[in-house]
Amino acid sequence: MSINDPGTAARSAASRHAPAAQTIFLDDLAVGDRFQSGEHAMDEAQIKAFAAQFDPQPFHLDDDAARGTLFGGLAASGWHTAAVTMRLQVISGLPIAGGIVGAGGELTWPRPTRASDVLHVVSEVTAIAPSKSKPDRGMVTVRSETRNQHGDVLQVATVRIVVPRRPVTSQPAAT
Repeated sequence: MSINDPGTAARSAASRHAPAAQTIFLDDLAVGDRFQSGEHAMDEAQIKAFAAQFDPQPFHLDDDAARGTLFGGLAASGWHTAAVTMRLQVISGLPIAGGIVGAGGELTWPRPTRASDVLHVVSEVTAIAPSKSKPDRGMVTVRSETRNQHGDVLQVATVRIVVPRRPVTSQPAAT
């Protein structure tokens, strides 16, 4: 499922609105593996609805008020961009067995997300550490860039996620 695999573009496009068909375990990952999600189109109504409920600041709610700020116009909340990023990762970006279970990380927003943006996420595995105390799992560090249709990076997330190891299949005892 890495974007280095042939056919990944087809899988990405086909999985924009459906869960990933294959799940990946710790044993399947290598540092440098890359993944790309499907897309999500932002619009003014989404930005304002999210802001009204979760981040009611003028630059997220009113284009006229936002023009006089450092954003120079309506901008999505960074938390809205983060939420869309998570959705894209879950439905089409990181098909981790057992789900994407976060263990910490860092977020930055180098550019604002606008109502006209179409978002997608490009992720790269940067570190893998099997657990010494819990042999059924490990910790994987993933750096993800949420980009718009022009390739502009709107969010960078470097997160550690808990990833299960592939279950050992039990073999019937020989008689």
